[in-house]
Amino acid sequence: MFKALDIWLPAYVRHPKCQPVNGVTHLLLAVCDHFEPFHKADRAHALRRVDKWRTAFPGLHEFRDADGAPPKHTFFYPIEQYDAEVLERLAGICRETQCETEVHLHHHNDTAENLKAVLQRGKEDLLRHGLLSRDETGATRFGFIHGNWALDDSHPRGNHCGVCDELRILKEAGCYADFTLPSAPGRTQTRTVNSLYYATSTGRPKSHDTGTPARVGSAPSGDLLLIQGPLGLNWRWRKLGIFPRIENGDLTWSNPPTLERLRLWLDLQIHVKGRPEWVFVKLHTHGAPSPNRGMLLGESMRRFHVALGQFMRANQERYALHYVSAREMVNLLHAAEDGQTGSPCAYRDYQLRSNLQRTAAVT
Repeated sequence: MFKALDIWLPAYVRHPKCQPVNGVTHLLLAVCDHFEPFHKADRAHALRRVDKWRTAFPGLHEFRDADGAPPKHTFFYPIEQYDAEVLERLAGICRETQCETEVHLHHHNDTAENLKAVLQRGKEDLLRHGLLSRDETGATRFGFIHGNWALDDSHPRGNHCGVCDELRILKEAGCYADFTLPSAPGRTQTRTVNSLYYATSTGRPKSHDTGTPARVGSAPSGDLLLIQGPLGLNWRWRKLGIFPRIENGDLTWSNPPTLERLRLWLDLQIHVKGRPEWVFVKLHTHGAPSPNRGMLLGESMRRFHVALGQFMRANQERYALHYVSAREMVNLLHAAEDGQTGSPCAYRDYQLRSNLQRTAAVT
């Protein structure tokens, strides 16, 4: 069916309307980048792409959230494209800013044993540059995005994966959460939408089609935590002036972030069940190539941060903004599960701590 609406539209229609919130709604905003510097590029071009980020991204640090933190960006780097110099320059961006780097992987016709080896090697590669994070036991942990959206062999033709037990393998490798979804309008999209939930491997493709919602007072369950971004219909931006467009949290040069889109993200109110005042907005992008890079580092993004700050100041009795990394977003989810309330500021390092040694210049 057109745009895979048969998969996700029923769940979107049934999705509960915004729950009333007493007091302040805390907006937890994360940008997760499928960061592919080698996309249609040789090594020299890939290095230039990373250098453009290192030069331009600190310019966004004039903007601050309710905690005094600047905008953050999480680079999900394709571990099958390891290059020591590219990774070291990317790690330099993270050390100099409050950005972080996690695991991205494209694979096709793979096996469980090979996937385990690739993940282990990829972890070791990123660790050499001081990246990823550790839990309370000291074990290495990582966030994950599946290349080509085909998590758990979810492509209907079996493309771009091949491993049906991927959720369990990711958990055993140290994955703390998956950030792939939403994948609409592709058919790898799940029936579960606008949710934070745990899924369990079934041995069949797309085990994460459904799962158990994260909930206050409930312990983590299943094989893997999934952090979904917003998915819905945008009736204010119509194709041919008639049909609503899909809102899937994708930031592109032709569809940059705006206050109109922000209102849709807030209305979907993705949250841990029982904590509706903490709203999780996980956006995604492909930020290495231009023109997306120009949007993310240029005037379009600056205009959004200016408008966002003005909106928050005008509505400070209703909203508070918190720029977060993917890792921090998961820490806040677990804090909510444990019953923590109020401002989420104190829980950014609740269970998972970054391996990065920040430079003294970062505040």
